Amino acid sequence: MTARLHLSELRNAFEWVSTVGPFENQAYVSRATGQVWLVSDFDDSGEEAPENAGDEALYLTVPSKNELDLGRSLALDFAAEHLPERAAEITSLFARPGAFGKFKSVLEAEGKLASWYASESKGIDQALRAWAAQNRIELVEDAA
Repeated sequence: MTARLHLSELRNAFEWVSTVGPFENQAYVSRATGQVWLVSDFDDSGEEAPENAGDEALYLTVPSKNELDLGRSLALDFAAEHLPERAAEITSLFARPGAFGKFKSVLEAEGKLASWYASESKGIDQALRAWAAQNRIELVEDAA
C-alpha cells in the first residue's frame, strides 16, 4: 500500500523543518498512512514524535531546504536565466554571509522579486514531488 499525502501538507512540513532558528524542528511522514507529525525540540509548538519515529521502514523524515539543496542553487539558476548580465555579481554574493538578503535587494531593484518567489515555489514543489516519488509516497495535488 502506498501512502497518500497532499502536496500542501508536505510543503507545510518542509517549511516547518526548514525554519532557521535556535531550535530544531523535524517532521515525519507515515509510510503506511501519509500522516504527518510536526515535532519541535524547542517548545510545545509541535507534536510528540510518533513511536518508532527512527524506524525508516515505518516513517520518513521530511528533508529541509538545505538537504534538498534548494537555497543557493535555485538562486543561482534563477540569476543565470533571468539576470544573466548580473549573474557573476550574484554568484559572488553567495560567497559571504547575508547573501539572500542582498540577492533579494538586487531582485527588487531589477523588478524581479515576484518572479523569484514564483520560481522558488515551483522549484521547491518539483523537489518535493521527486522526493515523494523516490520514497513511494503518492502526492495528491491540491485544488487550484
